[in-house]
Amino acid sequence: MIIRKIDAQEPVAAKKLRVAAYCRVSTENADQKESLEAQKVHYETWIKRHSDWEFAGVFYDFGISGTKADSRDGLQALLYACRTGSIDYVLTKSISRFSRNTSDCLSLVRELLSCNIPIYFEKENIDTGSMDSELILSLLSSMAQDESESISKNVKWSIQQRIEAGTFKFGYPPYGYTKDASGNYVIEPTEAEVIRLIFSSALNGMGTYKIAQMLESRGIPTRKGGKWSGSTIKGILVNEKYYGAAAFMKTYTDSSFRRHNNHGEVDSYYAEEHHEPIISREMFDKVQLVLQKHAEEHNIEADVGKYQNKYPFSGKIICGECGGKFKRQTQTTGIAWACTTHLYDKASCSMKFIKDAAVKAAFVTMLNKLIFGYQFILSPYLESLKLSDADNNLLSIMDIKAALQKNTDRKQELRKLRVGGFLDSVMYTQELRRIEQQNEEYRAALKNQEKTAVNGSIKETEKLLHFIESLETQTEFSDEAFTEYVDSIIVYSRTSIGFRMKCGLTLKEELCSGTE
Repeated sequence: MIIRKIDAQEPVAAKKLRVAAYCRVSTENADQKESLEAQKVHYETWIKRHSDWEFAGVFYDFGISGTKADSRDGLQALLYACRTGSIDYVLTKSISRFSRNTSDCLSLVRELLSCNIPIYFEKENIDTGSMDSELILSLLSSMAQDESESISKNVKWSIQQRIEAGTFKFGYPPYGYTKDASGNYVIEPTEAEVIRLIFSSALNGMGTYKIAQMLESRGIPTRKGGKWSGSTIKGILVNEKYYGAAAFMKTYTDSSFRRHNNHGEVDSYYAEEHHEPIISREMFDKVQLVLQKHAEEHNIEADVGKYQNKYPFSGKIICGECGGKFKRQTQTTGIAWACTTHLYDKASCSMKFIKDAAVKAAFVTMLNKLIFGYQFILSPYLESLKLSDADNNLLSIMDIKAALQKNTDRKQELRKLRVGGFLDSVMYTQELRRIEQQNEEYRAALKNQEKTAVNGSIKETEKLLHFIESLETQTEFSDEAFTEYVDSIIVYSRTSIGFRMKCGLTLKEELCSGTE
């Protein structure tokens, strides 16, 4: 028998965390120098106080602005040490001390995270090592938002300065004009004749729709070769550029990046004799009086702009694949609605557009089915609601819907960060998967809650039933009926949608692909 001795293993000491700190002051005065020395002592003491930490140095920049990372030798030395594997953890006073340039800060945070090196921002009490991915994304989103707002303000300021100096150039000339080499408006003779025809016809009492029909019948194309519409004609008739003036800042974008018509909320500018006119100011003013009189006679609300939900489907068509909203598009074959996610990033959603006319036809079909079969659909549904236990859990339902909306907003933030290069594909995919898992739980909880939240559903069902009982067979789409009884439209595919009624029912219909 051979006996071999196996020596006991010496306990391996736990590897210490190599911790470094970064400090910065922006001026060289005595107070700032004293502050820097105090920071260096503070961090060295702090690091050495931890038995499981190893002091890896204090890196600092003195008398240098935090705007650009490239110009800070201390920061560059810290980054080099991180890249070469000499540091495991970084301490710094605040986000603003680390970098005042948001793009640089985003890049630095991302780079160190990719090296598995967390950063602790003392003032904000943010530790990127202990944050879950959602909080990290919240931080990145907040920083990216600040950067977007900063860029937006700079762009707005630049435009305003050019307008005041008279050097601002419009991006795209309106119908009737082209541009010379210097970017100035020059009359395009053929199109200018069409503009004169439009104004003279309006002055003689012809409506915008009739003018559009007239141009179509004469075979006069739009600049892009499409069809003339009443709204296009209206846009021409109220455009001051045709009498040679130019109004700047007609619209503005708010802090949430939503566009609005400018009614004095921000400064606007007006330039007479900006370029050569196609019509006289006198003719323009007379046409405005004609338009105003027509609006008063037909009770048309003034200034219903393109930035309002002026269509019955606006904001109500929801993608069944990604949950995004659909937006209205004018195509050569007619009006269509397209998923905003698909338009923004086809890889994130494969849902393609649906025809406006097809959706309207499907709604008419759905109404007719209810008219002929309400006693088999609505009446039993109403009875089942009345027999249900109506617990007062509406608040819970609202909370769940709010959570779902928050996740929808989060997905939009993720896509922006991914497109902007602030987020790698691995984290992007992980977050999308986590959000979708949450959504599945929320939807299941919502379904259970809604089974008992019947008080509102009973009233909506009774109202719909009363409406259907009084209807004859429908042949045309009704804006009023859709708005009154439909909460939203779910698009399952290009050939199948569901009308989510306010009473709680979802009624599926097929879309006719041939509807134009």
